[in-house]
Amino acid sequence: MQNNEKSESTFRYVDWFTVVLYLLLVTAGMVSIYAASYDFDHANMLSFTEFSGKQFRWIGLSLVLGLVILLIDVRVYENYAYVIYGALLLLLLVTIFIAPDIKGSRSWLVIGPMSLQPAEFGKFATALCLAKLFSGYNFVLNASRKNYVRALLIIFLPVVLILGQKETGSALVYLSLFFVLYREGMSGLILLAAFCAVLFFVVEVKFTGSLILGIPSGQAAVFIMIMILIVAMLAIYCKHMDGARNVFLWFVGTGIIAYVLELCGVTIPGLFFFLGVMAVSIAYCILLMFKTKARNLIITVGAAVMSIIFTFSVDYAFTSILQPHQQMRIKVALGIEDDLRGAGYNVNQSKIAIGSGGMWGKGFLNGTQTKLKYVPEQHTDFIYCTIGEEEGFVGSAAVLLMFLVLILRILTIAERQPTPFGRVYAYCVASYLIFHLSINIGMVIGLCPVIGIPLPFFSYGGSSLWGFTFLLFILLRIDASRRERSF
Repeated sequence: MQNNEKSESTFRYVDWFTVVLYLLLVTAGMVSIYAASYDFDHANMLSFTEFSGKQFRWIGLSLVLGLVILLIDVRVYENYAYVIYGALLLLLLVTIFIAPDIKGSRSWLVIGPMSLQPAEFGKFATALCLAKLFSGYNFVLNASRKNYVRALLIIFLPVVLILGQKETGSALVYLSLFFVLYREGMSGLILLAAFCAVLFFVVEVKFTGSLILGIPSGQAAVFIMIMILIVAMLAIYCKHMDGARNVFLWFVGTGIIAYVLELCGVTIPGLFFFLGVMAVSIAYCILLMFKTKARNLIITVGAAVMSIIFTFSVDYAFTSILQPHQQMRIKVALGIEDDLRGAGYNVNQSKIAIGSGGMWGKGFLNGTQTKLKYVPEQHTDFIYCTIGEEEGFVGSAAVLLMFLVLILRILTIAERQPTPFGRVYAYCVASYLIFHLSINIGMVIGLCPVIGIPLPFFSYGGSSLWGFTFLLFILLRIDASRRERSF
């Protein structure tokens, strides 16, 4: 009797608004898959021989999984979080050795007629483990370096294993959990460092055609940005306005002198010039540090030195670490090369399809680019281009609006949680969704390199759908328990 009452209270307190959003998204996803893979000779949406019919089966199984997740006692997720995480890590490790090689990746386990990608299930396991860590007694992220190490290990262990499967896109998704650490007290300097690393990488790779003072313009631009970073950190982070003014005048003064000398025909070795100017500014910051004993200056000096080292490592990382096809995808995304018959083909056809949809679209099943199969993988990673062509800007915006409402709802759920476990887990779910949505849409419209990130609830495939079903319904179960306890 008590179990029946408990089940009734669970369903009473489930956030049904989120469930309705989930159902709307998966239904729209199945319809989009049907449109993307539509075959005039086999037009039955629910036929199990069609992608839409297979997706319908995955959706049905997902609803069963969601129901089971809601019936499980919420304490199971918290008490066994480490066990679930450990089991998924073991599965990710085993996958490296037993998974077949599919397009150069060993990330899919073939189980009879099904193929599952463990990396998708590792997301909810990692989220549970991170939430369990933060719910520990008196756990505060900034209390010690040990806490940072533990949190980073939880995030990076699955990343390393998934990279071992040669599945770069899935591995990058886990890095979105840094936003969770930021919410829980991580310094914004770490996010600033990540932003600067991406910015420096993009600028240095993209602008290599011309020279400034004898060095590639991209590298010169990065050196200038490092100078701006030093001045900004002195003024904003260290609140040392005099020091910021002096360094700024030093940079401007040396720049004017270099420009005048160039006009006069004097050749200036650009690399030594920039390094020398920044070395003087760093030495000045060190002098200020000893004079004022301001510890913040140590961070400024460290940021400047690490930025310079990173700048010199960009070329090595791009040419030696990245595979040729990865280099080409980045070049296409940055507009360095077109390669319309190779790496840029998918994106180019996708943009044509979306652009041809106009404001209102061509109508359901009336898309020409998608029906004639001009866009490869249009039922999986490039599903959004089908929506853009057939439903136009209005339909595309409606899809984004649904995702926005879902993400905002998850953030609302996060902030009303009475425990760190629920709050951290909810922010993990939101971070995954934001990353997937941003990268997939950016990839389809040519703003991001093509790295194989599916659109949640829309892209064909059971692993992605099940993975996000686990994530979302565990969150709903945790949220329902919040009111059960008060009841």
